[in-house]
Amino acid sequence: MMDGRNERTPASKLLIAVMVAVALAVPIFMVWFIVSDRWNQAEQASQSITAGWGGPQAMTGPVLVVPYRATATETVVEAGRSVTRSRDVMRELTLAPETVDISTDVKPERRKRSIYEAVVYDARTSGRARFAFPPDLARTGVELGQMDLSRAELRFGLSDPRGLGANPRVSAGGSPLRLQPGGGSSGGRGFFAWTDATGLTARPLTVVFTFDFRGNAALSLAPQAGDTRWLVRSTWRHPSFGGEFIPTARTIGNHGFDASYRVGNLALGRSLVTTGDAGVPTGIERVAPPSSRTPMPAPAAEVTAAGAGPIQTAQISLIQPVDLYSQVNRAAKYGFLFIGFTFLALLMFDVIGGVRVSAVEYLLMGAALVLFFVLLLAFAEVIGFTPAYLLASAAIAGLNTAYAAAVLRSWRRAAYIGALLVGLYAVLYILLSLEAYSLLIGSLLLFAALAGVMFATRSIDWGARRDASEAA
Repeated sequence: MMDGRNERTPASKLLIAVMVAVALAVPIFMVWFIVSDRWNQAEQASQSITAGWGGPQAMTGPVLVVPYRATATETVVEAGRSVTRSRDVMRELTLAPETVDISTDVKPERRKRSIYEAVVYDARTSGRARFAFPPDLARTGVELGQMDLSRAELRFGLSDPRGLGANPRVSAGGSPLRLQPGGGSSGGRGFFAWTDATGLTARPLTVVFTFDFRGNAALSLAPQAGDTRWLVRSTWRHPSFGGEFIPTARTIGNHGFDASYRVGNLALGRSLVTTGDAGVPTGIERVAPPSSRTPMPAPAAEVTAAGAGPIQTAQISLIQPVDLYSQVNRAAKYGFLFIGFTFLALLMFDVIGGVRVSAVEYLLMGAALVLFFVLLLAFAEVIGFTPAYLLASAAIAGLNTAYAAAVLRSWRRAAYIGALLVGLYAVLYILLSLEAYSLLIGSLLLFAALAGVMFATRSIDWGARRDASEAA
């Protein structure tokens, strides 16, 4: 018979369980670091897969840029006197189309390297734009006599021109144009063409264009016309619509998706005519996409206009239906709940059932629970999240059930531990699937557990010692 003085009080048993649970916070944080590291490796692998293919693409244009002559004055100090001088400078007038209709067909493709995967696409864009001088052109301070319409440029912007196809075709007024690289003669990204726009003073100019390009992950358009219509079709079944404009109509099904946009320049807050110094490119600047570790889809590119800063875009992202790294990361955040519920069950057997559980046994079962998340990550990278979840949860639930049978000296008691773990893993999977209701479900689960513990321990004297034989 054990001396009753050596038997721990229920309060001391609770304290031991809490201390072991707190100690297991260290390996749980290490799991988060492992997930983060693998996430970064997957990101780098995805970038290497898409290297040379083309990045997230953003389109602007077409716009018609006309050089014009203006007079600039400057005041300088000479011999102690202020002298005002005038000089002729060349500036650019940028004319956005009155209307533009654009159609884009996107053909996605999954590309894999080892266990990593990236989504790339081929896209064909075709459209028609109509240019005309507004009736109130004089309000801009530029007259037709100042313009050199014979040296006009028709500019198209593309954030990553490496993905541009070999044979873009552009015609103005029915005449094909010879295309040049760059967003314009003054620089930028995309392509442009010199065109004689002298006929624009008498009648509108119609531009027809078709070009192919490649990209990955996302596609966006920066509307600039008085009335922009953009129709996008793709066989990808998991689009995400972002940016400042959402589709006016969209359909998503097993065939893919169709989305149509319509944006007016009043919504853009921009005039169809802008002026600026020559040499300031109007187009887009390519930037590195943000980390894919964010839960929201990454923007395609940052779109800028001369003198206007960032402008609004309509964006479509081809998202992966399941981001296994974000799923594993979210699952690991519930690790404390797994440890807490399992330790709580062991504590009830210790305090109420009279089966003594040592700190080492708490620690070993807790370590197995932490190992679940490592197994989940390792398997998910190879066989996918759902099969990995089933395999890892079955392995850990079986291991802890078998060990609990030895600790609790009863398979019947161990069956309660196994049933608890199976229930916890099932609830966690539901929480991961129903992100919007995860807080509600988790709160109700904690409430039920607390109520059950309070009911089961309502008659326990937490400060009393009990002899082992009496417990038996």
